[in-house]
Amino acid sequence: MELVFAIALFAFSSGITPGPNNIMLMTSGVNFGVRRSLPHLLGISFGFPLMVLAIGLGLSSLFQAYPVLHQVIKVAGIGYLLYLAWLIANSHSKLEGKRSANPFSFFQAAAFQWVNPKGWIMAVGAVATFTSVQQALTPQVLTIAAVFFCVALPCAIVWLGFGVALQRLLKRPRQQKIFNICMALLLLASIVPMIAP
Repeated sequence: MELVFAIALFAFSSGITPGPNNIMLMTSGVNFGVRRSLPHLLGISFGFPLMVLAIGLGLSSLFQAYPVLHQVIKVAGIGYLLYLAWLIANSHSKLEGKRSANPFSFFQAAAFQWVNPKGWIMAVGAVATFTSVQQALTPQVLTIAAVFFCVALPCAIVWLGFGVALQRLLKRPRQQKIFNICMALLLLASIVPMIAP
């Protein structure tokens, strides 16, 4: 039980802090509201624990054998985050009556976990920290993934709620445009720790 509590604290502290998932989810809440952002929220909530399972049950040994593969995914993830920041900064609010952008679908949000550098750090860190070689690996990894699911969902709801609350304050298209640009800059700032040596 102590281990589950420790995993939950780790999952909460890493899941509630600003990062690419949370910034994009809040932005989706502002621009699309709750109903249209639910697939995005659920994609994060299911996609990240699935990534923890995959890493814990085999990918970590693959990355140890071929470190360049991890580097390739990291570079691709940073490139994709740069592209998303550009899309966010240039998106039109629903107040402008333009539908040039859509919220992430469930599968897009779940797939995004695989190119999210913060997600990789969290998943690898959790598996490395909370597993023991003295016990069977599979039950330990299943426990970590289950705790992350239980904690990720409320954290994601909080960030989506922030976005919806801000939607009520951002009444003009110009305000939403400024918000989108600020969120794009914040998303870019979240990349800096991944690039720094």
